[in-house]
Order: sequence, then structure tokens, then C-alpha cells
Amino acid sequence: MPQGITELIGFGAAILTTTAYIPQFLKVWKSRSARDISRRMYIMLCTGVLLWLVYGLLLDSLPIILANGVTLVLTLAILFLKVRHG
Repeated sequence: MPQGITELIGFGAAILTTTAYIPQFLKVWKSRSARDISRRMYIMLCTGVLLWLVYGLLLDSLPIILANGVTLVLTLAILFLKVRHG
């Protein structure tokens, strides 16, 4: 597959999977409630996303770096709100 198409697919996947966390963040932010969110799941998710970010850095892959950098910020924000608002 040509390199340009591969990068385009990577960026498309990055945009979709990263922005998927925005509605959850906004819901918790507005409601000030994170009771139904699993703390353990978000700790595991943040750890996994951090590892993906490191992997992207090692490969020098911009789609992986950008997607997981932004995703890490969003998932850590949700985890922070979980700790803050229970």
C-alpha cells in the first residue's frame, strides 16, 4: 500500500479514536459525577495509552504520537475528574 494512504488511514484512525473520549469528558465535567466510571479501567487505559505513545515515539510515527498524546491527556483528565468527583 502506498505510504500516503497508510498515513491517511493512520490519521483517520487517530482522529476517530481520540475524539471518542471527548463526549465522556464533557459529560463528567458538566454533571460533576463520575460514579459510573471504573477507576481501575481508566488507570489501565492510561497506562496502555502511555505505552502506545512511547511506542510511537520509538517508531517516530506521527499518527501514533499525536493520537496517543491527545488521548492520554483526555483519559488522564477523565481519571482526574473520577478521583475528584467520585
